[in-house]
Amino acid sequence: MTGNVAGSTPAMDVDALVAIDVHTHVHRSARGTRHTAEGEEGIEALGEYFGQGGMRTFTVPELADEYRQRSMAAVVFGVDDWSRTGDDPVPANEEVAELAAEHADVLIPFASIDPARGAAGVRQARRLIDDHGVRGFKFHPQAQGFFPNDRMAYPLYEVIAEAGLVALFHTGQTGVGAGTRGGGGIRLKYANPMDVDDVAVDFPDLDIILAHPSFPWQDEALAVATHKPRVHIDLSGWSPKYFPPQLVQYANSLLQDKVLFGSDFPVITPERWMKDFDALSIKETVRPKILKENAARLFGLRPGAGGTPA
Repeated sequence: MTGNVAGSTPAMDVDALVAIDVHTHVHRSARGTRHTAEGEEGIEALGEYFGQGGMRTFTVPELADEYRQRSMAAVVFGVDDWSRTGDDPVPANEEVAELAAEHADVLIPFASIDPARGAAGVRQARRLIDDHGVRGFKFHPQAQGFFPNDRMAYPLYEVIAEAGLVALFHTGQTGVGAGTRGGGGIRLKYANPMDVDDVAVDFPDLDIILAHPSFPWQDEALAVATHKPRVHIDLSGWSPKYFPPQLVQYANSLLQDKVLFGSDFPVITPERWMKDFDALSIKETVRPKILKENAARLFGLRPGAGGTPA
């Protein structure tokens, strides 16, 4: 794979990729020194939760370099939790999209908009789609303090569905706020996958990803993904050696075309994830689907040089 050449827009060579990581975080702006709204203290607590003291954070170009060296592509985003923090996301959605476009050989830009922003958030979503080419939107119901089936969020879903893009929902327990006083104000109840089931019913043509093994609601996630044809599951945020048996069973069988590799980088590195994935009892015919093929199909990436949407 080749890096970015000044003045050119790189193309993604899907065939050359080892994997597509559908879940990575940008915590630091390349246009300043500020971290995401959680700040250095929140990042430190997150790193401790995942056993990474002094966890390193990345800008978009730095993350692109990390994945280019691995011959992988990555979906990249920040998280807008304005309703909880009162702050705009750092880096801004526009920065993520603009810099990802400069590294389009390895990066797929998502945006994040807190549904509490209302009509202003809907207008921003349209701009990010029309002017910045984002490919999906990340929702973190716990950090944003809403149930996914709250009608407040439906105007955002309508914009995403109309554009044929992907909505990715955090599900299950979270490392955000874990171990801090009162859990940092995070309420776990918002991340039950069954609330996303309503979204899949009300927006039947919307592609949805349930992020993470959904502890303590793993069976609910499997039920929703099995029942709703456009609902997928990403495997980020957990080492595969901790995957519950039923998740492995469904990934090997009924959901083999709907399960996606995700690391949750930088809290888990692709190397650590893949090392444990190699030891998992996954059929050899299923492994390439999980690592790359399912994501390539979901994002409409064509094989060969120039992995642009089909």
